[in-house]
Amino acid sequence: MIREQLLVTGYPSLQARKLVEYVLAAEPETRVALVVPPELTSTAREHLARLGKDETRTELFEGEPAALDMGLSGAELRSLSRRVTRIHHVAHESYVGADRATAERVNVQGAVEAVELARSCGELSCLIHHSTAHVSGDRAGIVYESELDEGQGFHSVEQETRMRAELVMRRAMAKLPIAVVRPTMVVGDSDTGEADRLDGAYLLVMLLLGLPGDLAVPLPTGSNNPLDIVPVDYVVKAARHLGLRRDARGQTFHLASSEKLTAQEVFDTIAKAGGRRTTRSILPSRIATILSRTPAVARFIHEPRALVQQLATKARYDTRHGDRLLADSGLTCPPLESYVATLVATVQERFRERQSTGERPEPQA
Repeated sequence: MIREQLLVTGYPSLQARKLVEYVLAAEPETRVALVVPPELTSTAREHLARLGKDETRTELFEGEPAALDMGLSGAELRSLSRRVTRIHHVAHESYVGADRATAERVNVQGAVEAVELARSCGELSCLIHHSTAHVSGDRAGIVYESELDEGQGFHSVEQETRMRAELVMRRAMAKLPIAVVRPTMVVGDSDTGEADRLDGAYLLVMLLLGLPGDLAVPLPTGSNNPLDIVPVDYVVKAARHLGLRRDARGQTFHLASSEKLTAQEVFDTIAKAGGRRTTRSILPSRIATILSRTPAVARFIHEPRALVQQLATKARYDTRHGDRLLADSGLTCPPLESYVATLVATVQERFRERQSTGERPEPQA
């Protein structure tokens, strides 16, 4: 007997795929409905086919998470409203170079539509909104999970609109069971190395792999700033667990590593895994120029500011509420050193696949 009906937006992004795979494996009686834009349905079906027998517990609905009623027909909407017990709103625009109109539509209007769908679900136990710790913008010092709009500035329209998406969720929490999860810098799967897009920490890996072998890798000054990294597999497992807890409703949770590493320590760890030495010789503002002008790297990079803004972040994220509710789950964020080799190997493989053709990966929402 099927007891739970989950609805997931954002498929077939890596985060949504990993969430679906984990839910299907951990909850043998749960069905999963996916709202997928028409242009991505072919790719989504290819990924679903790899699930084997678990594919029979999934339903794909062509729609648009940011459109009115998520672009679903009246019949589809009524059917889902009767059945859905949990919603994971994963769809978001995270590309730091996104234009304002796209970021507002995907992030802010997408949150509005997720809330409206949740209102129509008579058996809903929780709407889990997947946000980012970087809604803190340019804040410095300790950022608490309960804090949101503190008058901070933002490094990009992506950060600003994701903060506004959280405001949508905050306003709806009085009447709906909503939990918000805020991971820090998300990288690929810690076991397989699978990644959507080479950005964030991967730009550090590309920098060290793209420079000539006899050169030391330059590390920006000011590298004592915090740089927190979490793998996607930990993020989705923690988000699922929190979404199942009644006492998570109405709360926001930071999902961060417990290592409290600095940018320098992250950089040195990556360099060591890549067999490189580092030198502290350049300013953060020059990282983008170096990345863009390094021949082996430039063809991969759409927006090096994604890395620059993270190196400039001076915030540390308090995790006490999340830690408390995850204490009985057995989940812990793996240390960077345990999977850094997979980060390096992923970039090396992308280099081998794309260098010969000069192909540039397209941004993904």
